[in-house]
Amino acid sequence: MKISPFKIEEWMNRYEAGALYDLTATCIKPLTVCELLEISSKTGSSYTESELHKMLNTPLDYGDITGSERLKNNIKSLYTTQETSNITITHGAIGANQLVFYSLLEKGDEVVCIVPTYQQHYSIPESIGAEVKLYFLKEENNWLPDIEELSKIVTSKTKLLCLNNPNNPTGSVIPNWLIEELVEFAKKNNVWILSDEVYRGLNLIGNPYSISIADIYEKGISVGSMSKTYSLPGLRLGWVCAREDLINEINHQRQYNTISVGVLDDYFASIALENRNAIQERNFNIMQLGIKTFSEWLTKEPLAECIIPNGGTTALVKYKKDMPSRKLCKIFQNRTGVALLPGETMEMEGYVRIGFCAVALKPALDLFSDFLHQ
Repeated sequence: MKISPFKIEEWMNRYEAGALYDLTATCIKPLTVCELLEISSKTGSSYTESELHKMLNTPLDYGDITGSERLKNNIKSLYTTQETSNITITHGAIGANQLVFYSLLEKGDEVVCIVPTYQQHYSIPESIGAEVKLYFLKEENNWLPDIEELSKIVTSKTKLLCLNNPNNPTGSVIPNWLIEELVEFAKKNNVWILSDEVYRGLNLIGNPYSISIADIYEKGISVGSMSKTYSLPGLRLGWVCAREDLINEINHQRQYNTISVGVLDDYFASIALENRNAIQERNFNIMQLGIKTFSEWLTKEPLAECIIPNGGTTALVKYKKDMPSRKLCKIFQNRTGVALLPGETMEMEGYVRIGFCAVALKPALDLFSDFLHQ
């Protein structure tokens, strides 16, 4: 199977590790094991010596193949209409998305993908042999989908519509009323919806959690992860939430590439979800500080434009410089040590992505301003 180079990941693999300041980051300051256990103890959870003894003496075998009941029950609590039979555990959201595509799509199927988004959403279907159509969000529409425009792209042949909410890289959040309209549109066209919801729980306005596609649509597939909302990217743990027959097919497919996740990953994810309110409060404070710093910088910087994000951890910034985004980011990092993600890696030339929850955000943004004005 041939597949396109994964432009975002290849860029970050090359430039992220050596950065002085990393503005490519999408995670909110990852927790240490000690911090996670400290949060749990402050919220009244009983992580006693006997519990720690149990953890340290856990056999490092395959564990529960599709995820422990403890973990799946915790994930179930994030939804309103789901049972544990509607959930399977994966190697991160990246593994979840891949399994959905392999379980649902065949050569010749038509897929509509809302971009910008994670390249996985369109490159994997292309590699399977699906016909992929890209629907580009527009800045003048606040990076939100327009159903009338979608209706010109979706056809009777369309099998799957892919979206990302909250959106990476724009930070746009599809309001609940528009999610419901998208579902009605999908029903009329008999189209599945894959909603990559890895930033769900990180809305900056209103309820932190948008409604989930799996809760309101029979053909809705929700993908989640411990990486973004819960600051545990190192666990490499995600999940798919969907109707039971699709979960059964995914579990059939996952025997070939997953078998099970690590038992300690499962254990720590369960602890985090049982203490998610405290983790979200911690993360919300970091997000609020970051978006304030970013907004203040933006109002003073005439060579940059951006619609302020309503959720997630990233912003898509248009720069007023006559230079391709890859070249700009390379030169900028060579001169300053600050890593940015070029928009070209997300099919958005003329933009850069900035993670506004990054450590040392202000000095990095000040260096970007100096560079733009040179």
